[in-house]
Amino acid sequence: MLDSLVAQKISRIGQLEIVSSEERFVLCHRDDVGRTDLRNYEIDEALEVAKFDDARSYRPLKTAPNLRHGWKIFARDLLQVEKAIDAIYPGRLAVLHAFKSGQLITTSLRQTLNRQSGMYRVSAKISDEQIDGLVGNFCRSDGGCLRTILWRRDSSDKIASSKLPPAKFDPAVDQYLSAKRPRSATAAAESLPLMCQEACNLLVAACRDAVKGESAAPLAPQDPGGET
Repeated sequence: MLDSLVAQKISRIGQLEIVSSEERFVLCHRDDVGRTDLRNYEIDEALEVAKFDDARSYRPLKTAPNLRHGWKIFARDLLQVEKAIDAIYPGRLAVLHAFKSGQLITTSLRQTLNRQSGMYRVSAKISDEQIDGLVGNFCRSDGGCLRTILWRRDSSDKIASSKLPPAKFDPAVDQYLSAKRPRSATAAAESLPLMCQEACNLLVAACRDAVKGESAAPLAPQDPGGET
């Protein structure tokens, strides 16, 4: 997958833009392309880049569309590019590889909720109506999450939420959406999608809150135990 970066010269994944030349690669925020005042970061500092947003608030969901601006990372080869991407979007390259090789296994939301234990067991009691609204808000690309949803709501193969557009489930669509870069169905050739094979822990926590009548559908809830 990353070999294509060499041929394309420019590629994108999430809010990352990766520009290749004969000698190196440059990674930066897609909104920052063309800026001359970007701060240089080392490969090992990519985790720090992904940790906080522009307001220095912690980012529990690394695929939320709030990656901070103002930085660039130089990579000398594809191994370093992969290391930087994995730091900013943990596990997404492995999931994408499994998807492209036909080996990715998805898990429906009901399956994920039914296997919860302890304080999250109650999340399985969420209604279909609650799921429809919660997922539609929590997972939307504009302000929620940039992943492309592959999982279904339950064993009946019902879509995750009727409130999300068809593009949210299409790997050929670039999910990044901002005033500067409208979403485009023709961007697949230059973008690598962030695939979502099952509901993350943050969505599970939001389901629990919805059942308990707490603050449902927060866009950046506290991580109950690590991101899936």
